[in-house]
Amino acid sequence: MLIWTDYEVGEHRINCPACDGRKTLGITIEQDGKGIAHCFRCSFVESSRPGTERRAPVIKAKPAAQKHTVLSYWGRKLWAECIPLSGVALDYLKARRCYAPPYGDLKWHPALKHPSGYVGEALVALITDVHTNKPLSLHRTWISATGKADIDPPRLLLANHSIVGGCIRLTPDDEVNALLGIAEGLETALSLAWAPLPVWALIDANHLSQFPLLAGIQTLVIAQDQDAAGIAAATTCASRWAAADKEVYVTQQAQNDLNDSLMEEIQNEC
Repeated sequence: MLIWTDYEVGEHRINCPACDGRKTLGITIEQDGKGIAHCFRCSFVESSRPGTERRAPVIKAKPAAQKHTVLSYWGRKLWAECIPLSGVALDYLKARRCYAPPYGDLKWHPALKHPSGYVGEALVALITDVHTNKPLSLHRTWISATGKADIDPPRLLLANHSIVGGCIRLTPDDEVNALLGIAEGLETALSLAWAPLPVWALIDANHLSQFPLLAGIQTLVIAQDQDAAGIAAATTCASRWAAADKEVYVTQQAQNDLNDSLMEEIQNEC
């Protein structure tokens, strides 16, 4: 699947051709021309030997693992190790001008290992089913006191876990009454929380576009990302809720998302 002659001696990081993971495939080319590629997300492996470039490479890909439909034992164990927001986690949120929820499904881990081998502080968010609150997966963001950690990628979902129909409840259900705010990302949702209003993060544009009607919610506030996918997702979601005779508000800002806009305004004041 790889064209080995495209890569010089050394280490490279590219998107995985097996699972489409963003820069999750590590490639190492030795001085003698031997090559090995390994994806730390889906465990795809491919190797090449000098003189075999014209033949099909030796492929040792593991069978695709069946996705967990609920949070796995390992995921539950990791979530149990996480602690309420404090220390570097609060410093990071303050630097990003984000509201720090006192409770909800966002915690932090002081020494979480990244697939690259890096170990450091990370925000850990529990992804639950929108309707049932069933735990589905975890969303991890490696951070420093002033921004994301210098690793690639700094954000990762748990491998082989389905997040279909999931959300991150930054405000617990018992504090969500007739009003709810939603956004794609954590930082955008936590920027919207300054409003103040209860907020959930929907992980990506696809989940935001499919956010279902929920009993009891009469007013929905959507923090729209200003890229093409974000605008399309917000429009689709808003149209469905409006058609159900719900009150819907959609944010608009000059920057890509609400958090970018908030940070720029504060920087301009300095």
